[in-house]
Amino acid sequence: MRILSKIFKPQTPKEDGAFYDGMVAVLGFSPSNLAIYKKAFLHRSANKKDVDGNPINYERLEFLGDSMLGTIISKFLYNEVPTGNEGYLTKMRSKIVSRKHLNELGKELDLISYVESKIPKNHFGENIHGNVFEALVGAIYLDKGYPYCERFINYRVIEPHVDIERLEGKVISYKSLVIEWCQKQKKQFHYRTYEDSGNDAIKHFAVQLSIGNKLVAKARATSKKKAEERASKRAYFALQDKMQRS
Repeated sequence: MRILSKIFKPQTPKEDGAFYDGMVAVLGFSPSNLAIYKKAFLHRSANKKDVDGNPINYERLEFLGDSMLGTIISKFLYNEVPTGNEGYLTKMRSKIVSRKHLNELGKELDLISYVESKIPKNHFGENIHGNVFEALVGAIYLDKGYPYCERFINYRVIEPHVDIERLEGKVISYKSLVIEWCQKQKKQFHYRTYEDSGNDAIKHFAVQLSIGNKLVAKARATSKKKAEERASKRAYFALQDKMQRS
Protein backbone atom coordinates (compact mmCIF):
# COMPACT_ATOMS: atom_id res chain seq x y z
CA MET A 1 0.00 0.00 0.00
CA ARG A 2 2.90 2.38 0.76
CA ILE A 3 4.32 1.79 -2.74
CA LEU A 4 0.96 2.47 -4.38
CA SER A 5 0.55 5.68 -2.41
CA LYS A 6 3.85 6.97 -3.80
CA ILE A 7 2.80 6.26 -7.37
CA PHE A 8 -0.87 7.21 -7.10
CA LYS A 9 -1.15 10.38 -5.06
CA PRO A 10 -4.89 10.90 -4.47
CA GLN A 11 -6.50 13.81 -6.31
CA THR A 12 -9.82 15.42 -5.57
CA PRO A 13 -12.45 16.50 -8.12
CA LYS A 14 -11.54 20.15 -7.50
CA GLU A 15 -7.97 19.54 -8.70
CA ASP A 16 -9.11 18.26 -12.09
CA GLY A 17 -12.82 18.88 -12.55
CA ALA A 18 -13.01 18.24 -16.31
CA PHE A 19 -11.20 14.91 -16.09
CA TYR A 20 -13.28 13.88 -13.07
CA ASP A 21 -16.54 14.70 -14.84
CA GLY A 22 -15.38 12.80 -17.92
CA MET A 23 -14.54 9.72 -15.87
CA VAL A 24 -17.90 9.78 -14.09
CA ALA A 25 -19.63 9.84 -17.50
CA VAL A 26 -17.53 6.94 -18.81
CA LEU A 27 -17.55 4.80 -15.66
CA GLY A 28 -21.09 5.33 -14.42
CA PHE A 29 -19.77 5.92 -10.87
CA SER A 30 -17.47 8.34 -9.05
CA PRO A 31 -13.76 7.44 -8.99
CA SER A 32 -11.99 7.70 -5.64
CA ASN A 33 -8.41 8.25 -6.84
CA LEU A 34 -8.09 10.21 -10.06
CA ALA A 35 -4.34 9.66 -10.26
CA ILE A 36 -4.85 5.97 -11.05
CA TYR A 37 -7.19 6.84 -13.92
CA LYS A 38 -4.80 9.46 -15.24
CA LYS A 39 -2.16 6.77 -15.49
CA ALA A 40 -4.58 4.66 -17.57
CA PHE A 41 -4.32 7.31 -20.30
CA LEU A 42 -0.62 8.09 -20.03
CA HIS A 43 1.26 7.06 -23.17
CA ARG A 44 4.91 6.06 -22.87
CA SER A 45 5.90 8.96 -25.18
CA ALA A 46 4.99 11.36 -22.35
CA ASN A 47 8.16 10.13 -20.57
CA LYS A 48 6.65 10.43 -17.09
CA LYS A 49 8.29 8.85 -14.03
CA ASP A 50 7.25 8.17 -10.46
CA VAL A 51 9.06 9.52 -7.37
CA ASP A 52 11.55 6.63 -7.57
CA GLY A 53 12.41 7.35 -11.19
CA ASN A 54 10.49 4.40 -12.65
CA PRO A 55 8.71 5.01 -15.98
CA ILE A 56 4.91 5.21 -15.70
CA ASN A 57 2.40 4.71 -18.49
CA TYR A 58 -0.76 2.74 -19.14
CA GLU A 59 0.92 -0.51 -20.23
CA ARG A 60 1.01 -2.24 -16.84
CA LEU A 61 -2.62 -1.28 -16.22
CA GLU A 62 -3.43 -2.65 -19.68
CA PHE A 63 -1.95 -6.00 -18.63
CA LEU A 64 -4.03 -6.00 -15.44
CA GLY A 65 -7.19 -4.91 -17.24
CA ASP A 66 -6.80 -7.64 -19.84
CA SER A 67 -6.74 -10.25 -17.06
CA MET A 68 -9.74 -8.76 -15.28
CA LEU A 69 -11.75 -8.49 -18.48
CA GLY A 70 -11.04 -12.11 -19.36
CA THR A 71 -11.99 -13.28 -15.86
CA ILE A 72 -15.30 -11.39 -15.75
CA ILE A 73 -16.32 -12.41 -19.27
CA SER A 74 -15.43 -16.03 -18.43
CA LYS A 75 -17.65 -15.89 -15.34
CA PHE A 76 -20.50 -14.40 -17.37
CA LEU A 77 -20.28 -17.10 -20.06
CA TYR A 78 -19.97 -19.89 -17.47
CA ASN A 79 -23.23 -18.76 -15.85
CA GLU A 80 -25.03 -17.76 -19.06
CA VAL A 81 -24.30 -20.91 -21.09
CA PRO A 82 -24.40 -23.87 -18.66
CA THR A 83 -24.27 -26.37 -21.54
CA GLY A 84 -21.16 -24.86 -23.18
CA ASN A 85 -18.02 -26.96 -23.07
CA GLU A 86 -14.53 -25.55 -22.57
CA GLY A 87 -13.84 -25.13 -26.29
CA TYR A 88 -17.14 -23.32 -26.89
CA LEU A 89 -16.66 -20.99 -23.92
CA THR A 90 -13.08 -20.18 -24.99
CA LYS A 91 -14.18 -19.28 -28.52
CA MET A 92 -17.03 -17.12 -27.27
CA ARG A 93 -14.75 -15.29 -24.86
CA SER A 94 -12.28 -14.67 -27.69
CA LYS A 95 -15.03 -13.08 -29.75
CA ILE A 96 -16.06 -10.74 -26.95
CA VAL A 97 -12.52 -9.64 -26.04
CA SER A 98 -11.12 -9.62 -29.59
CA ARG A 99 -8.83 -6.73 -30.40
CA LYS A 100 -11.32 -5.44 -32.97
CA HIS A 101 -14.14 -5.39 -30.43
CA LEU A 102 -12.02 -3.71 -27.76
CA ASN A 103 -10.98 -1.05 -30.27
CA GLU A 104 -14.65 -0.44 -31.05
CA LEU A 105 -15.44 -0.08 -27.35
CA GLY A 106 -12.60 2.39 -26.87
CA LYS A 107 -13.81 4.44 -29.83
CA GLU A 108 -17.39 4.37 -28.64
CA LEU A 109 -16.30 5.92 -25.32
CA ASP A 110 -13.89 8.33 -27.07
CA LEU A 111 -11.14 7.27 -24.68
CA ILE A 112 -8.40 8.61 -26.95
CA SER A 113 -9.52 12.14 -26.06
CA TYR A 114 -8.11 11.56 -22.55
CA VAL A 115 -4.72 10.20 -23.70
CA GLU A 116 -1.68 12.23 -22.65
CA SER A 117 1.06 11.86 -25.25
CA LYS A 118 3.77 13.68 -27.15
CA ILE A 119 2.60 11.95 -30.32
CA PRO A 120 -0.25 13.56 -32.29
CA LYS A 121 -3.37 11.46 -31.74
CA ASN A 122 -4.01 11.06 -35.46
CA HIS A 123 -0.68 9.20 -35.69
CA PHE A 124 -1.78 6.38 -33.38
CA GLY A 125 -2.77 3.00 -34.78
CA GLU A 126 -6.19 1.43 -34.21
CA ASN A 127 -5.08 -0.57 -31.18
CA ILE A 128 -4.66 2.51 -28.98
CA HIS A 129 -8.43 2.47 -28.45
CA GLY A 130 -8.51 -1.09 -27.10
CA ASN A 131 -5.29 -0.64 -25.15
CA VAL A 132 -6.61 2.25 -23.09
CA PHE A 133 -9.94 0.48 -22.61
CA GLU A 134 -8.07 -2.41 -20.97
CA ALA A 135 -5.95 0.04 -18.96
CA LEU A 136 -9.13 1.71 -17.72
CA VAL A 137 -10.45 -1.65 -16.51
CA GLY A 138 -7.18 -2.16 -14.66
CA ALA A 139 -7.51 1.28 -13.05
CA ILE A 140 -11.03 0.49 -11.88
CA TYR A 141 -9.80 -2.68 -10.23
CA LEU A 142 -7.03 -0.85 -8.35
CA ASP A 143 -9.30 1.99 -7.32
CA LYS A 144 -12.54 0.18 -6.48
CA GLY A 145 -11.91 -3.57 -6.52
CA TYR A 146 -13.54 -6.48 -8.32
CA PRO A 147 -17.25 -5.59 -7.77
CA TYR A 148 -16.93 -2.20 -9.47
CA CYS A 149 -14.82 -3.75 -12.23
CA GLU A 150 -17.56 -6.30 -12.89
CA ARG A 151 -20.19 -3.58 -12.73
CA PHE A 152 -18.39 -1.51 -15.36
CA ILE A 153 -17.90 -4.46 -17.74
CA ASN A 154 -21.57 -5.40 -17.40
CA TYR A 155 -22.55 -1.77 -18.05
CA ARG A 156 -20.23 -1.06 -20.98
CA VAL A 157 -19.58 -4.47 -22.56
CA ILE A 158 -22.04 -7.23 -21.70
CA GLU A 159 -25.40 -5.46 -21.54
CA PRO A 160 -25.07 -3.35 -24.71
CA HIS A 161 -22.96 -5.65 -26.88
CA VAL A 162 -23.10 -9.32 -25.90
CA ASP A 163 -25.75 -11.36 -27.70
CA ILE A 164 -24.94 -15.08 -27.45
CA GLU A 165 -26.81 -16.13 -30.59
CA ARG A 166 -25.27 -13.36 -32.68
CA LEU A 167 -21.80 -14.10 -31.34
CA GLU A 168 -22.12 -17.78 -32.20
CA GLY A 169 -22.18 -16.86 -35.88
CA LYS A 170 -19.51 -14.17 -35.68
CA VAL A 171 -16.19 -14.93 -37.37
CA ILE A 172 -13.15 -13.42 -35.64
CA SER A 173 -10.48 -14.96 -37.87
CA TYR A 174 -11.05 -16.07 -41.45
CA LYS A 175 -7.45 -17.24 -41.57
CA SER A 176 -8.11 -19.70 -38.75
CA LEU A 177 -11.23 -20.99 -40.51
CA VAL A 178 -9.36 -21.51 -43.77
CA ILE A 179 -6.42 -23.25 -42.08
CA GLU A 180 -8.71 -25.52 -40.03
CA TRP A 181 -10.62 -26.51 -43.17
CA CYS A 182 -7.41 -27.19 -45.12
CA GLN A 183 -6.05 -29.35 -42.32
CA LYS A 184 -9.33 -31.23 -42.00
CA GLN A 185 -9.40 -31.87 -45.77
CA LYS A 186 -5.65 -32.66 -45.82
CA LYS A 187 -5.05 -29.89 -48.36
CA GLN A 188 -1.74 -28.04 -48.61
CA PHE A 189 -1.96 -24.25 -48.25
CA HIS A 190 0.56 -21.47 -48.61
CA TYR A 191 0.52 -17.73 -47.87
CA ARG A 192 3.03 -15.92 -50.07
CA THR A 193 3.63 -12.46 -48.62
CA TYR A 194 5.76 -9.72 -50.14
CA GLU A 195 6.16 -5.97 -49.93
CA ASP A 196 4.07 -4.14 -52.51
CA SER A 197 3.95 -0.41 -51.84
CA GLY A 198 3.21 0.64 -55.42
CA ASN A 199 2.35 4.33 -55.46
CA ASP A 200 1.13 4.36 -51.85
CA ALA A 201 2.78 6.71 -49.39
CA ILE A 202 2.47 4.04 -46.67
CA LYS A 203 4.19 0.69 -47.08
CA HIS A 204 1.81 -2.11 -48.12
CA PHE A 205 2.09 -5.87 -48.22
CA ALA A 206 0.54 -8.20 -50.75
CA VAL A 207 -0.53 -11.78 -50.08
CA GLN A 208 -1.29 -14.63 -52.42
CA LEU A 209 -3.10 -17.58 -50.85
CA SER A 210 -2.78 -20.91 -52.62
CA ILE A 211 -4.64 -24.08 -51.68
CA GLY A 212 -3.27 -27.19 -53.33
CA ASN A 213 -1.70 -25.92 -56.52
CA LYS A 214 -4.37 -23.30 -57.13
CA LEU A 215 -4.21 -19.56 -56.38
CA VAL A 216 -7.43 -18.91 -54.46
CA ALA A 217 -7.21 -15.29 -53.28
CA LYS A 218 -5.04 -12.17 -53.25
CA ALA A 219 -5.10 -9.07 -51.04
CA ARG A 220 -3.13 -5.98 -49.99
CA ALA A 221 -2.96 -4.16 -46.65
CA THR A 222 -0.66 -2.05 -44.48
CA SER A 223 0.57 -5.06 -42.50
CA LYS A 224 1.27 -8.71 -43.26
CA LYS A 225 -1.30 -9.84 -40.70
CA LYS A 226 -4.06 -7.68 -42.18
CA ALA A 227 -3.21 -8.75 -45.73
CA GLU A 228 -3.32 -12.44 -44.78
CA GLU A 229 -6.65 -12.00 -43.00
CA ARG A 230 -8.10 -10.10 -45.96
CA ALA A 231 -6.95 -12.79 -48.42
CA SER A 232 -8.35 -15.48 -46.10
CA LYS A 233 -11.74 -13.74 -46.01
CA ARG A 234 -11.86 -13.67 -49.80
CA ALA A 235 -10.85 -17.34 -49.93
CA TYR A 236 -13.53 -18.21 -47.37
CA PHE A 237 -16.31 -16.68 -49.45
CA ALA A 238 -14.92 -18.22 -52.64
CA LEU A 239 -14.94 -21.67 -51.01
CA GLN A 240 -17.89 -21.17 -48.68
CA ASP A 241 -20.13 -23.81 -50.27
CA LYS A 242 -17.39 -26.46 -50.11
CA MET A 243 -16.44 -25.54 -46.57
CA GLN A 244 -20.01 -25.69 -45.29
CA ARG A 245 -20.63 -29.08 -46.90
CA SER A 246 -17.52 -30.65 -45.35
